[in-house]
Amino acid sequence: MKNPQGNSTKEAWILCLILGVIMINFPFIHVFNNDHLIFGIPTLVLYFFIGWPASILVTLIFAERIGRANGNGKGKAGSKQR
Repeated sequence: MKNPQGNSTKEAWILCLILGVIMINFPFIHVFNNDHLIFGIPTLVLYFFIGWPASILVTLIFAERIGRANGNGKGKAGSKQR
């Protein structure tokens, strides 16, 4: 019998990938590619320097929760139990 949580996990990872690709695709880049400055920094640069770490943080949180759901100790992604 298949693990129903495994399918939802795959779907969630695929969703993260698709959202990441959309985030760096033309429509979003075009929205932030303008002459406006925020604190003297172009909005496109801020978009990348805030959006990229935010996507990494979401992936980290997601991986930690999967680790906890699978019973891998404290939920550290990639940690090995002895």
